[in-house]
Amino acid sequence: MALLEVKDLSIHFGGVKAVQNVSFNIDAGIVYAVIGPNGAGKTTLFNLITGVYKPTTGEIRLDGEPIHGKSPNELAERGVARTFQNLQICMNMTAIENVMVGAHLRLDRNLFKAALRWPSLRKRDRELREEAAELMRFVGLESYTNARADTMSYGVLKRLEIARALAMKPRMIFLDEPAAGLNPKETIEVDQLVRKVADSGITVVLVEHDMKMVMNLSDRILVLDYGKKLAEGTGEEVRKNPDVIAAYLGAHG
Repeated sequence: MALLEVKDLSIHFGGVKAVQNVSFNIDAGIVYAVIGPNGAGKTTLFNLITGVYKPTTGEIRLDGEPIHGKSPNELAERGVARTFQNLQICMNMTAIENVMVGAHLRLDRNLFKAALRWPSLRKRDRELREEAAELMRFVGLESYTNARADTMSYGVLKRLEIARALAMKPRMIFLDEPAAGLNPKETIEVDQLVRKVADSGITVVLVEHDMKMVMNLSDRILVLDYGKKLAEGTGEEVRKNPDVIAAYLGAHG
C-alpha cells in the first residue's frame, strides 16, 4: 500500500476549477515532485493535502486512513510537515528558538506544571534545545544557532524553515519551492539537503520550478496543467512526454 493515496481530487473556487480530478500515489521513502507551468494548481494541491483547503470532491488517504478535510494541526500529529513558498519564520526569535517551535506538539502543555516550572518541564526544554541544535547541524546552520532570524539571509532562512519542519519528526515533508529566490550556490545547498532528508527515511514531496533540481532529486514526477494531471512518471519518462513538452514550450516548440 502506498503511504499517500490521492483519488479524484478537485477543488472549485466559484467557477474556477483549480484542481480537477487528480489522482496519484506516493510510496514511502521517495522524493516525489509536482511540476507544471505557473497557475497549474501545484500549491493548491499542496494546500489540499496538508489541510489548508478542504476538497470539493475526492479522497486523500494516509496509510489507508482518510485525511481529507482534516486540519493542519491534526495532520501534523499524524506526521505531515510543510514549508511554504513565502517564509513563515518568527523574525523576533533566534534560529534555535524557531526550530524548537516545530517541536511544540511533543511538549507537555499543562499550564499548572508550566506555572510552577516543574523539573520535568525544565529537563524536557533542555532536551528539545539539544535536539534543535542537532537539527541545526543537520541542515548546515550550526554557526547560526543563537543568531536572531531577522539578521539571517534569505537562503539561510530557507534551510532554517526545513529544520523547523523536521523538528516535528515527520513521516512526510511537503516543500513548496524550497529553491525559489536562491542563488546557484544556495540552490545546490538546498538540493543536497533535500537528498539528505530523503536518505534519512522521510518521504519528500516538493513543488519546484528549478528543473535541474527536480530531475536530479526526484524518483517520480507529477505534471499538472490547468489543474489537471498531465503526466506522471520518472524524470526520463516525463522529459520525453510530448504533452509535457507542449505545455512548457508550446505545441510548436
